[in-house]
Formats: sequence, structure tokens, C-alpha cells
Amino acid sequence: MGKNRRILIVNDDGIGSDGLARLAQAALNYGEVWVVAPDTQRSAASHSLTIDVPLKVKPYDLGIEGVHAFSCSGQPSDCVRIGCQCILPQKPDIVFSGINNGFNVGTDIQYSATVAAALDAAMTGYPAVAFSEGFAFDKRASGAGHAVTDHYLPIVLEEIFGSDLMPGKVINVNFTDCALADCKGILRDRRVGMGTPYVDYYRLEQEYADGTREYSIHWIDRDHAEEGTDLQALIDGYVSIGIVNNIS
Repeated sequence: MGKNRRILIVNDDGIGSDGLARLAQAALNYGEVWVVAPDTQRSAASHSLTIDVPLKVKPYDLGIEGVHAFSCSGQPSDCVRIGCQCILPQKPDIVFSGINNGFNVGTDIQYSATVAAALDAAMTGYPAVAFSEGFAFDKRASGAGHAVTDHYLPIVLEEIFGSDLMPGKVINVNFTDCALADCKGILRDRRVGMGTPYVDYYRLEQEYADGTREYSIHWIDRDHAEEGTDLQALIDGYVSIGIVNNIS
């Protein structure tokens, strides 16, 4: 299929996210790239759809020659559906979601709109891949930025396009956030762990005279997980690749 592939890219961090642009740039080596992404941040939206208001889709200049990009007022799952049905001139051969700013592994997958968009693509008959990396501001990060992701992304894409792209299959790729020199490579066939990459807690910020309390959510990094899982691979300094589901 080669350069004749049609690749649809969506995300949940919004049309202006750095990870989306980097994935679109890399994907150009493998086919015709179309982007339909939310107009603003939609993280943790899970699998929600917009059903009560019309969706607004408009062209967006991503600044990458050859990429056809559009912003959408809806959710990531909306972007998959409207992209496949209304925006692309023909159906995509594969759907990419990401690159998300923050890991999507373990039980956090249930909240992830990045993975949910890929699941939506799979359930409507397309091969799909979700891509995520460590938070840019994560305290574990070495200051190496996106070095691991940018080094391993072409390797992972070669592997994906060299394999049998089965409709209904969701591949979940997470790039560890260590320095490139400390990354030990890729671990494949990682199962979804029962833990989360970050342990959340709520902090009381303010109390009001009427009894209202205002809380904000915060996270602490988890430093252990079950062996063989996606999260343990990241903790040990590997890129993690696993299958979230395989609908047949």
C-alpha cells in the first residue's frame, strides 16, 4: 500500500499540541496524513460523544506541508467519527491517536480520551494505535525532553506498517520519559496492569461561609507495578507496546 495509505490522526490534547505535530510529521513518511483534532484540551474525556449540539469543523494550519488538518469543537471520539465519515475523501487505512502528554497505561486507560479515540476507530472497523509519552513537566523526567519518543517513534512506525494491520486492533504505545541513553529499548506484548502510573489525591484549597469546599487534584508517581505490565516496562526504562483489545 505504501505512500497510498491514508492515515487519520486524532488526539485529546488539542489541535495545537506538540505531540500531535510530531506524530503528523513522522507519519508523512508512510502515507497521506489527515488530522482532525479537538479545538481545545480534552484530556480524561474518556469515550464521550457530542450529541446535543452541532459539531464545528474548520481547516487548521498545522505548519507542516502535506498534512491536511482540521480542528473540531467536539471530543476525540467525535473527531474519529466525523473524520472517517465526512472529512477524509476516502476511509482511512489506519487511525493514530496522540502523541499524548502523559502515559496511558494500567487502569488510567479507562479515563484516557487518547485510547478511547483509538478504541472508537477499532469498533468502527479500522486498525488503530494510541501513542503516549511522559508528562513534559514530570519530576521523573531527566530534562532530555522528547528524546526517547523522537528516537523510537520511527522504529515503532516501521514495525507497525511492516505488520498485518488488522481492523479492530488497538495497539497501545507508551514512550518512557528517561534520558535516551538510559532507555533500554522496547518491550512488546505488555499486558495492561491493574495499577496507575500516578496515585491521585485531592487537596483542600478553600472553604466558603456557605459550606462549599474547593478541592484540586494532584498526583504522586508510582514506583512499582506487576511484572510483565505496561507500567512496569516504563518504570524500568523501556518503551511499552501492548494490545488494548482486538475486536474481530
